[in-house]
Amino acid sequence: MELLVKVHLVYSADQPSDILLQIEAAQGNDQVLLDAMLDFTEPTETFVVAGEENIGVRRWLKVDGQFDCTYVASVDVVRVDDDLADCAQAKLSSLPSDVTKFLMPSRYCHPEDFFAFTADQFEHLSGGAVIKAMSNWINTHFKYDTDVSNAATSASQSFELRAGVCRDFAHVLIAMARAVGIPARIVSAYAPDVSPQDFHAVTEVYLENRWQLIDSTGMARASEIVRIGVGRDAADVSFLTSYGALSLKKQTVEVSRIVKPS
Repeated sequence: MELLVKVHLVYSADQPSDILLQIEAAQGNDQVLLDAMLDFTEPTETFVVAGEENIGVRRWLKVDGQFDCTYVASVDVVRVDDDLADCAQAKLSSLPSDVTKFLMPSRYCHPEDFFAFTADQFEHLSGGAVIKAMSNWINTHFKYDTDVSNAATSASQSFELRAGVCRDFAHVLIAMARAVGIPARIVSAYAPDVSPQDFHAVTEVYLENRWQLIDSTGMARASEIVRIGVGRDAADVSFLTSYGALSLKKQTVEVSRIVKPS
């Protein structure tokens, strides 16, 4: 599926500030970057660094005054929508070293808080079947609400609230998966049916010796997710991190399917 991504960001800085920008679609085996344009008006310095796990890129920018950024990309997503239910869970001792860390607690995801709940709720399930059941449980019991959480809300707090935005849904699934011994990480992404349209967050779990995408909000299918970057939780994949005060003036994200003439 070919997707068109359009992003427009306008911020203002009262004093020179460093920002770390991560909005560009990643190039990978399951998604091909066909064309991309990134334009910004104000930064005086730029420096490109690799994203976490060498997926995607991040840009250091020095801004002073107004920062006006436009990003347009067309991406061919070539992965399919696998049914996770039949995917086996890896033996812990067989996990690669770079995957093992995604079993551990992180800033927003504390699996130990979910040990009792997952043992009680999903006792007889394992592998992809338990991940699918957890995602369905979150989708059923949580309300998508933009007003109940903020940038500091943890998975444990979201679980108590039974509400949040996409990053909160992803954090809860990550924490639950880690609680049952399945490596899980967050993915910053674009997808066409996200409502309201914005940067999106989904979960990747390690099953059948590979990372597999799942969105517990139910708004995005794996075959239509454009991966930007990955990390332990949202702290690693913020689309913009500022080291200095910035004021938001405008932010729009549009993702659409490219329909080819028959």
